[in-house]
Amino acid sequence: MGTNVGLIGIGLMGTALAHRLIGAGFDVVGFDLDSSKRDALKTAGGHAAASIAEVGQRCDRVLIAVLTVAQVEEVTEGADGLAATERPITAICAATCDPERIATLASRLVSRGMILLDAPVSGSSAQVAKGEGLGLVAGDRSEVNCCDDILGAIYPRRVFVGPAGDGSKAKLAVNLALGLNRLALAESLVFAERMGLNPSTFLDIARQSAAYSQIMDVKGMKMIEGDFAPQGRIVQSRKDFGLILGEAERVGQRLPLAEVLMDILKGCVESGEGDWDNSAVIQEVRRRKV
Repeated sequence: MGTNVGLIGIGLMGTALAHRLIGAGFDVVGFDLDSSKRDALKTAGGHAAASIAEVGQRCDRVLIAVLTVAQVEEVTEGADGLAATERPITAICAATCDPERIATLASRLVSRGMILLDAPVSGSSAQVAKGEGLGLVAGDRSEVNCCDDILGAIYPRRVFVGPAGDGSKAKLAVNLALGLNRLALAESLVFAERMGLNPSTFLDIARQSAAYSQIMDVKGMKMIEGDFAPQGRIVQSRKDFGLILGEAERVGQRLPLAEVLMDILKGCVESGEGDWDNSAVIQEVRRRKV
C-alpha cells in the first residue's frame, strides 16, 4: 500500500498521531473543521485537505480521531463522508466510542465496501506522541494485519482485543480505573496539603509507597503546580464517563465510584474548567470543604 494516510480530526490526539506517522515516513493528508489545525498539520510536514471526501479520495487508509461516536458516524456515513467516495477505504477509529454503536457501524460499512477498525488508545496525547500509549485494536484480524505498518507507527505497544466493539469495551474499562486513579491522587494530595504536608514532598513519598501508580508520574506535578495545559481535557473525561455509566446501565451493573467522579467532572465544567487538563479534578476536590 502507498504511504498516504488520511487523518480526520487534528486535535490533541490527532496531532499526536500525525506526529507519529510523519516521523515514520508516512504522507499524512488531514482534515479538521478548524483551519488553524489544518495549518498546524502543514507546518508539521503533513498535507491539508479541504474536506473529508478529499481525504477519502486521496487515501486508502484513514485514521479517525474525533471526540464522539456520532462524529465517527458522520465522518464515515455523512453526505460528505468517507463512504460517499465509494472507494474501498479502511478506517481506523482512534476515538473512545460506545461499543455497541461502533460494532454496528462496522457492520453497516461492510455493505458499503469499507472496513472499520475499532482501535482506541490508552494514554494521554503526550504519551501517544512519545510512543508510550497502548493501542487496543479490534476488528477483522486479517484487516488488522493489513494495517500493521500504520498501527506499528502510531502504537508501538498494542494488543489485539477481538471483534469490533471490544476495543472500545476495553478502553472504557481501562478509563474507569484511570479516572479513579486520577481522582484518588487528587484527593490524597489535597488531604496531605490540608494536614500541613508539603505536596511535592508527599508526592515523592507516595511514589515510593505501596500506593504508587503511573498516574503519579504523569499527573502529580501538574496537579501540584496548577499546570492544566491539556493532554486530555475534562470535557473528554466527562464524555467517557457518560459512556462508562451508560454501558454499565446496559449490562446491569452499578458503578458507585464512577458516579462520584462524574459529579466531580460536572463540577469542573460548571466552574469553567472543561477545556483544562483532566488533572484539574483537584480543583473541584479543593472546593469541597466541610
